[in-house]
Formats: sequence, C-alpha cells, structure tokens
Amino acid sequence: MGGVSRVRRASRSERGVARAPAPALGASFAADVQDLLVSLRAEAGLAPNTLRAYRRDLERFLRVAESRGIARFEEVDATLVVDHLGDLRGAGYAEASVARALASVRVLARHLVQENRLKRDPTALIAAPRLARPLPRAIAPIDVESLLAAPRDPRWAPRHPWRAERDLALLEVLYASGARVSEAANLRLDGLDPALRVVRLVGKGSKVRLVPLGERAASALKAWIANGRRTRPGAARSVHVFLGAQGRTMTRGEAWRVVRDAARVAGLAVPASPHALRHSFATHLVEGGADLRAVQEMLGHASIRTTEVYTHLDADTVAAVHRLHHPRA
Repeated sequence: MGGVSRVRRASRSERGVARAPAPALGASFAADVQDLLVSLRAEAGLAPNTLRAYRRDLERFLRVAESRGIARFEEVDATLVVDHLGDLRGAGYAEASVARALASVRVLARHLVQENRLKRDPTALIAAPRLARPLPRAIAPIDVESLLAAPRDPRWAPRHPWRAERDLALLEVLYASGARVSEAANLRLDGLDPALRVVRLVGKGSKVRLVPLGERAASALKAWIANGRRTRPGAARSVHVFLGAQGRTMTRGEAWRVVRDAARVAGLAVPASPHALRHSFATHLVEGGADLRAVQEMLGHASIRTTEVYTHLDADTVAAVHRLHHPRA
C-alpha cells in the first residue's frame, strides 16, 4: 500500500479527471473517510502526502458509488469495486495506480470492519494487480563524480556564488546519505552533528534515523553553512540548512531542479534525479560489500524486503565480473 516509487506523467485522461470539479461527498462517506484518515495519522503515523493519496483515491471511488445511488459503505459490493478498477484501466491509469486504488478501498473496508460498523470486507476476494518490481536505476560512480562536480563549473550560477555552495552541499548530502529529496530539503541545523560526521534525517511517518556523512559531504556542508548560507535573508532565524534566494526553506521541486541541472552541466546520458542518487547510494554500498541490514537502516526502509532489491543489482555485477575474468565463461 506504499507510495509508487516511479513518478510518471499523467495521461490525458487522468489530467482531464483531475481538472474536473469534484462534488462534495455525502455525509456518511465523508465521515468514514475522515475517521479513517484520523486513525491512520494517529495510529500508523502516516505522512501527510500518503494521507492525501488515500483521500484522493477514496473520494474518487465513493463518488462513483454515489453516482450509482449508493450512500453508505455497507451497500458497496465487490462488483462495484471491480468495475471501478476496470474503469481506471480503461481511462489509461497505470497498473500501479489501479493497485493503489484497490488498496485504499481495502484499508477503509477493514477499518470499518474493525470498528464493527461493517460486517464483511467487500474487497476480501479481489486479487491485487500483480506489479513488476523494477530494479532501481543507479548512476555509475564515474557519472556521480561528474554530477557532484557540476556546481564548480563556471557556468553554474556565475552571478550567484552562494548557489554553487548550496547546491554542492545538497548534492553531496543526497549521495552521501541516501536521503529522500524531502528529507534533504527539510534538513535542520539541529539535525547535524557538531563535527558534521552524522546527519539526522526525518523520514516517512516522522521516523528519525542517523546516517554517517563522508568527509566530502561534511566539507561541502561546512562551507555552505559558514559562507553562502549566512548571506541569505533571515538565515539567522531559520532552522533549516538549505535556503533559497529569499531565505525560505528549499522546496522539493527546487532540490529536484538542482540535480537535473547538475546532470545537464555534467553531460550525463542517463536520467538523474534525487531518487536516482538515493538508489546509487544504496547500490554502490551493496556492490562494495556493505551489510544489507546496515543499508536498510541508512535508507530508512521499514522492511528488509524493500532493501533486498539491491542484492539483484549486486548479483548482476558479480555475473559480469565472472564473464569477464573466468576462463570458461
């Protein structure tokens, strides 16, 4: 039921649905959705973005139910759910989005069963779509080096030298810690070890983890905090590490653009994003012999199964070495 790892551009049909005015839900459905979201926030500690995704998926399904004369969840049956999933596929939604739509309805149904407000879960016998589990696309170490060097290029914000310091520090932190883009953008000064050897990241569900920083990331951070950051308006009052031109906290979109621009300046032929740097961080650690449990902790994965995907990448490397060097390969 987690978020989809690969960001994709919405199809025309999806964008059309998103622009359409959304009528308010009936009282019963609205109360059910609100009760679920409060429960998920309080008991499961889900992030705001995850809660918004649940709300979006549920409201879309429940409006379909209302269009068929259904006003209470007790009247929802498996046929309605299956029809809704089919409609999503017909509208061009990706299979991952269909799976998330089913998961959202299932979570609400199970919540109502647990609260003794529903006798049975109408989704119990509906099989979830089988999704391919794509391997992360890592950036080769030599390309990472070129990407990280981009802010030192004379073409990089020549009229704003503070940006070169900030962007270099951001890129180094993303690769050195495997931070999610939101974790890096929201990094706080009090989340830094005084010697800049460790960074405290606040991940999904407000879970905190400590990740070591290498010397190069620590050096870039030190230079940014001591120099460029001080020149930003309101820097003395801000608790965040990465600031924009007006002294506001850097947004995820701004951080994403820094990585994109660095890839362009570096002339990389492969797609680059903050998430690609996170994958590269994990892949390079595993290929270097790092313990999978340690990588899991540094990435902030709740389950080791999520981290195990990197063992497949490592197996590919081992196979390539075997083919290259074994006399009978």
